[in-house]
Amino acid sequence: MEPHAQTEIARRDPATVMRLSRLGSLHQCRLSFMRQLTRRMADENWSFSRPAFEIDDKGVGHAVYTAQGPDRAYSLVAFAHDLPADQRSDRVIAEAWDATFALFDGIPTPEDIDRLSQNVPLQEAGRVSETELSLSRANRSVRLWTHVVDRLAAGQQPDLEQIYQVGYLMRTTAVYGSGKFGAADREKTADRDEVSGPFQIEMLSVYLTRVFVRDLVQYMAQVKGGDQTSALDPEIARWLGIGNSTGLGMAPFIVNHPVLFNNWIMAREEAISRVRSVETAAEKDARVFRDVFARSKQSIAWWHSEHPIQVEKLAALKDDLNSIGAFLATDDLTQDHPWDRIIRWSETALSEEGQELLASLILEPYGDVVDGLSSCMADTNAAAQVIDGTVPVSGVRALIRNSFDWALDLDWNDPENCTRAWYVSEEKLEPRLGERFEEPIADYEQPLAPARDAALAFKALQEWPDDAPIAEFLLRHPEHRHTVRRAQISRVAPYGEIHDNTIGANVMPIDMLRAKLSFFGATHFDPRSDRWVRICMYAGAPYPDELNTANADLWVYPEVAQ
Repeated sequence: MEPHAQTEIARRDPATVMRLSRLGSLHQCRLSFMRQLTRRMADENWSFSRPAFEIDDKGVGHAVYTAQGPDRAYSLVAFAHDLPADQRSDRVIAEAWDATFALFDGIPTPEDIDRLSQNVPLQEAGRVSETELSLSRANRSVRLWTHVVDRLAAGQQPDLEQIYQVGYLMRTTAVYGSGKFGAADREKTADRDEVSGPFQIEMLSVYLTRVFVRDLVQYMAQVKGGDQTSALDPEIARWLGIGNSTGLGMAPFIVNHPVLFNNWIMAREEAISRVRSVETAAEKDARVFRDVFARSKQSIAWWHSEHPIQVEKLAALKDDLNSIGAFLATDDLTQDHPWDRIIRWSETALSEEGQELLASLILEPYGDVVDGLSSCMADTNAAAQVIDGTVPVSGVRALIRNSFDWALDLDWNDPENCTRAWYVSEEKLEPRLGERFEEPIADYEQPLAPARDAALAFKALQEWPDDAPIAEFLLRHPEHRHTVRRAQISRVAPYGEIHDNTIGANVMPIDMLRAKLSFFGATHFDPRSDRWVRICMYAGAPYPDELNTANADLWVYPEVAQ
């Protein structure tokens, strides 16, 4: 491969990248987990089948969808239910759903399906085994579901505008993996090439769920309309993704997994650095960028939210699109480090939402430079969790200052800086964020305030001699072990720490949710409060029967009518 770059533009500083407002403005990119999966399935020529679809006229029953890769098969076992309207809820504490799913490791036998039928519909109240890799559930978007069924049953196609505005017929309220409720631990599949990357099991489950939802809505229309029923136009079906409602349960993940989150951010920052380092760009690469920019404008036109913060960000983003368009009108993007120039221009000309959209878009022409970084995004460094007790106190102080210099001078006794407290609910064992001075939760606080804890540890370390081994300090102060561990982890994970206060009065948990979901490849973030968000997954993606190497990647950007 001919190198694209001769000089290297450094990766952006973690102090810039790891602010919550910026993390809450990230967009999907070539390294997003959904796109990694569709590229792989197309490159490896996976085959797909539907060995069972046993659904009755009330929409109750089960179906099986099998994905066969080069070495192994994975099967989604889906159960459809007749859910009364008063039981339909996006809350994680719901007890019934329109559909429930398990991703089975291999091809299930009738006995497996019978066992799953007694457990999967119960979700938390049931139990699965290590032959199941994920457990999930979904509810209908009732208005759009009814519209699509009625239109198809009447021999018509659904209204495209409604498809674009909602984007999905069902939304998941949880996709559990990695050992929850008896499912297989991550270690069982971590050494399998096809699912070794982060969340590939969950992304495969959602990809197959989307096929089931398409087939089920077509079947229910057929039940209602009989012979006059229309087949759903594949072009319309392609813009039906899978929705997702995500709440606070996801937010602590990026705090609790600093090495993993670092690997995601660092891979993206390295990709941005490599592309910015391109000295001269080929005209074909400039054309690819202009094309995906035009297509992204269409996607953003479909992006709606009623949350005041996102409404404001979307308004700024639409202004940013106009500014980018004006920049492109006067620049051919081929000479004099074009991608570095446009990124440097964006830093003062655009909002953070626009800056991060642009940072994702410049990667699109350079799959040969960027895509290999996906192999670096899993966490395989178990040794990073082991505290090295021989490091001197001075070394740990320096590491803490490097990651948390902004936090060391904050007044942590000021209620504004410690208004919130993270805890785990007794009922659902799910993370919650409460008001420290209004609720009796302080005694149950989870260690999800690394900045405050770093400041406390740093203060305690000030009283120790520089050359004392940190092990001696920890023998006296074991309460600071997690901070010392995180400080040492920062040596291999410079992007592992959020550079903001996660318990302050102004913290926006949705910023943490969006950061994680952007790496999934989610689009159309629609916060419903500061604590939960709806998104869309796989909208625009080819279904298994149409997946090929030509359409496996840029599907996230809608084609613009000429």
